Amino acid sequence: MSTFDHASLMQGINESLSTFRKAQPDAMRGFSQLAQASMAEGALSTKHKELIALAIGITQRCSGCIGFHIKALHKLNATRAEIEEMLSVCVYMGGGPALMYAAEALKAWDNQVANP
Repeated sequence: MSTFDHASLMQGINESLSTFRKAQPDAMRGFSQLAQASMAEGALSTKHKELIALAIGITQRCSGCIGFHIKALHKLNATRAEIEEMLSVCVYMGGGPALMYAAEALKAWDNQVANP
């Protein structure tokens, strides 16, 4: 399996979006506010919400989403066991394609833990 560099991918996404942020500041501000409100502590913890977001990223086959949500989960002190348990649900619901992205998520987790 090839190694996927999520850190470089995330940096590239941020760089690519910088001009979009300038061109569409209201839309990007709105997206940021939506993200902050959606991920705030509530009936579900922020960590559980990040696990849900990662699951959606995996089943939607979004490598950028995997990188950003793995990084957030690491900051929230998620464990590999929590990630793996969530991944099993992804594979159950998403089949083989989700399994391929689950492997990518595990590699991203290992890289994040090794290089916080």
